Amino acid sequence: MPAFGDDREMFGVIRDRAFLAVSPERLGHVNLYLDQRVLRAGEQLGPAFQDLRAPRPSVLVFADDEPRANFGHPCRYLLFDPESGELHAELPARFPPWGARVPDSLGAFHQPVRPVPTGSLYHVKPELRCPVLFPAGRRYAIFYSGMSNTRHLNDMEFGYRTLVHRYGFAPRDITVLSFNGTTDTQEGVNTIWPGDGTSYQIAVSGPGDRAAFEAAVDALKPRLREDDLLFIHTNNHGDNYGSGSFLCAYPDWGQYLADDFAAKLGELPRYQSLVVLMEQCNAGGFNEPVIKHSTARATSVAAAAVATQSSYASPDGHWDSFARDWFAAQAGHDPYGAALAFNPDANADGKIEAAEAFGYASTIRNPSDSPQFDESSPAGGQVWLGRTYVVWWWWCLILREVLARPYRELPEAEYYARLHKIQPELSKLAAALDDQSAVLRQETAALVGELVAGSFGRAASGSGDRAPR
Repeated sequence: MPAFGDDREMFGVIRDRAFLAVSPERLGHVNLYLDQRVLRAGEQLGPAFQDLRAPRPSVLVFADDEPRANFGHPCRYLLFDPESGELHAELPARFPPWGARVPDSLGAFHQPVRPVPTGSLYHVKPELRCPVLFPAGRRYAIFYSGMSNTRHLNDMEFGYRTLVHRYGFAPRDITVLSFNGTTDTQEGVNTIWPGDGTSYQIAVSGPGDRAAFEAAVDALKPRLREDDLLFIHTNNHGDNYGSGSFLCAYPDWGQYLADDFAAKLGELPRYQSLVVLMEQCNAGGFNEPVIKHSTARATSVAAAAVATQSSYASPDGHWDSFARDWFAAQAGHDPYGAALAFNPDANADGKIEAAEAFGYASTIRNPSDSPQFDESSPAGGQVWLGRTYVVWWWWCLILREVLARPYRELPEAEYYARLHKIQPELSKLAAALDDQSAVLRQETAALVGELVAGSFGRAASGSGDRAPR
């Protein structure tokens, strides 16, 4: 039995042995962290639901086997004897051995996969898009992230800006629940959003825990009306551990089970539409319960991963791939302002429906993700966040021409704030044009039908007497 001269020598030997315990083919994929203290016998390791404890006094090395995945994902607790430096236990786990903050005593000593985001990235002002008209009903949103990392906060910021700027959601109708009720995360204090290098605009109103989410749902009960829409985005971590899929909750990786989450939504009164976007690991386990309990007439749920798989961060470390791409489809550009890989508006009707946003995010997905989409009916997948109108193709051309200069000269937030002030007048104009356009389309359809019938005869019979949809 070696007699270590001091703790420094002991920890050095343990680092070496932990490194050598990783197979050569895995050394480039596994991050190792040493906790420079001696655990007490019986001390809890990680979340309580894992039920893992140190069987005797030990030094812990945390082996993260999938550093780019959200938790839960495969990882291990390597326990070493503080007297001999020998490995005496290897405990399979799904979550890290810390709570809301990484303890000062724990640090990485082998980190081939760096979760630290990249430095400064270029941003370009997105291409001007046709303004979205507001629907008749009111639109609400709840953002939830329990054990937030900075990338989860970044996802929500992108979503928040998309809802407020692009779609004109009223900030007062958006509830944001994250970590400890601030823009702090497990990595610490956050002030600058990497998308465009400006301050975060998202207004966090409460912690990311079950009580806060259920209070937000309760607050909607007397407010939701027949024509209203509710958008819910969940982020951070989750798993499918023991009792089915769950969301993690601040401050100790608490479990908010899919059935409980969905049952709470089932307490809402009848309303028009529910759109749910879930980024956490094993999120697909929420799809069926949410559809089953939803009181909305049309519901869709998009999950980054099926019930048995993890979800993954983007290569640059700033985002979760699926949430970033879903919001990009809705915004019309990525977080850095760049153009999309393709136009997600598959049917060219000027709106990005829930199914189309999923289709975009699923098509360009991180290959490690396993996206899943479910809808209560075809109407669920057709829900979008704005108002449907008929004449968008030339209406948009007019608006883009007159809005080009203010869009170019004003900061994004100011541009959208001014644009939203004239929304009532724009909506009246669009409604009048819709009525006139509907009449014109019927007349034109009849004329075209006659021309086609004259050329094609009976083959075209009945094809020209209906206005196109």
